[in-house]
Amino acid sequence: MKPLLLCTDLDRTLIPNGPQPESPAARERFRHLLRCDDITLAYVSGRHRALVEQAIAEYDLPQPDYAIADVGSTIYQIDSSGWRQWNQWDKQIARDWRGLSHDMLQRVMSSFPALRLQENEKQNRHKLSYYVSLETDSRQLMGEMEGKLRQAGIRTNLIWSIDELAHVGLLDILPASASKLHAIHFLMQQQGFTREDTVFAGDSGNDLDVLCSDIPAVLVANADARVKASLETAPKATLYLAQGDYLGMNGNYSAGVLEGVAHFRPEVDIWLREQT
Repeated sequence: MKPLLLCTDLDRTLIPNGPQPESPAARERFRHLLRCDDITLAYVSGRHRALVEQAIAEYDLPQPDYAIADVGSTIYQIDSSGWRQWNQWDKQIARDWRGLSHDMLQRVMSSFPALRLQENEKQNRHKLSYYVSLETDSRQLMGEMEGKLRQAGIRTNLIWSIDELAHVGLLDILPASASKLHAIHFLMQQQGFTREDTVFAGDSGNDLDVLCSDIPAVLVANADARVKASLETAPKATLYLAQGDYLGMNGNYSAGVLEGVAHFRPEVDIWLREQT
């Protein structure tokens, strides 16, 4: 099997914590595939490190080689000696905030009453996160925020997504160069993976930058209809929409991840079929 960097989101992509059913055999097949030495696994999540580790334990997921956490604002290298934050990435993205601390940026945003600060554990040095009511016009809000930040000379990346279960909007303020896509590109460059060596899987709004990029990507079948609609004009050659019925699975969660990887990598398809 050729080397593969498999990057996957966690919530409602790899792990079955959405309303749709999970295929019973899917996660076991995923764990079995990840025993192949040629596959490098990276979890790419909005979760912070403790919640990524919690998900690994709770859902019996394979230990990754890398974790891109906090919507791309932190990267961890993981091996038998433990988790190590990638300081080179921290230094690279820090320039965008012009030396402002998390608390200083929060004060800049205090003039927007629609923003409700998320819990402390969901914040970090380069991630300022808010809840926003779904009644709010998110486009107008983000436009006004971008204008104020631009006036202050602060380069940011605003990431909007929706927590379907809690029925609330999630708005993350990151350095401009911090995103899931930029973090994956950094990982690819540092470890020598090309676009042809890489596959990404996701389901939600904060995955759109990768799903719309030239990196081969799969949208799992259980993804929200609004996300599917927003991808109608995405490059079809590099985006696969999981349909289900692959190896008898339904295309949701890890079943969709496997279906997408098999679509882009025929040798993985052959390997998976041989195991059934």
